[in-house]
Amino acid sequence: MSKSTPPAQRNPLYSVMIVTLIITMIGIAAWTATSTPALGLDEAVFTSTHARSFAFAEIAKPTYTALPTATLLPTQTPTVTPEPMAQAEIVLDTPTSQYVAPMAQDNTYAEVPLTYGGNKYILVDISEQHMYVYEGDVLVFSFVSSTGMNNATRAGNFSVLNKIPNAYGATWNIWMPNWLGIYWAGGLQNGIHALPILSNGGQLWAGYLGVPISYGCVVLGAYESQLLYDWAEIGTPVEIRW
Repeated sequence: MSKSTPPAQRNPLYSVMIVTLIITMIGIAAWTATSTPALGLDEAVFTSTHARSFAFAEIAKPTYTALPTATLLPTQTPTVTPEPMAQAEIVLDTPTSQYVAPMAQDNTYAEVPLTYGGNKYILVDISEQHMYVYEGDVLVFSFVSSTGMNNATRAGNFSVLNKIPNAYGATWNIWMPNWLGIYWAGGLQNGIHALPILSNGGQLWAGYLGVPISYGCVVLGAYESQLLYDWAEIGTPVEIRW
């Protein structure tokens, strides 16, 4: 009778290894399912989800806004308080070779009509405070001027009665360069001249041309009055109007 061979016994470590492997695979499968669901999507879906995770914000390009430009307020018309200066009292011995209207018997100066054959003409517009100077139909000069306060400058048609390089107003102790006399008011004469010069050498009414400042005369700047003085002739018509 033959002797039977006993069955081979399995190594107990083998069973432990199998169980451990199974548990490990189950754990990996569970972790994968909960943490990376996108692994089961195709490439297109995954790309779309990725794009949404990094959406782009459309930021407007900054634009330049210029700072507001300061606007100067309109220059206010100055309130002029001129030193007293009525119509000029012309001293007849002021050096001049030009014509001076004679004195009438009643100690007033008569308006002496002058014969003039030229084509020069001076227009003073009181409402505009401006002077227009013509030779024929050609405007040769256009000057800012100042006439008398409180309508002291008389409107009308006159002419250049005299030319005095630097007339002296004895009543107020002032000098009036480039004097062109145009009409008499009693014993005083109104004229066109530069800004007056005071006894201390200061210039009266400087900075106020363009508004009524005188007591009857038509006042120009020094440069403008020199141009007019050199250009005008005795007898040149002068119209003053509103």
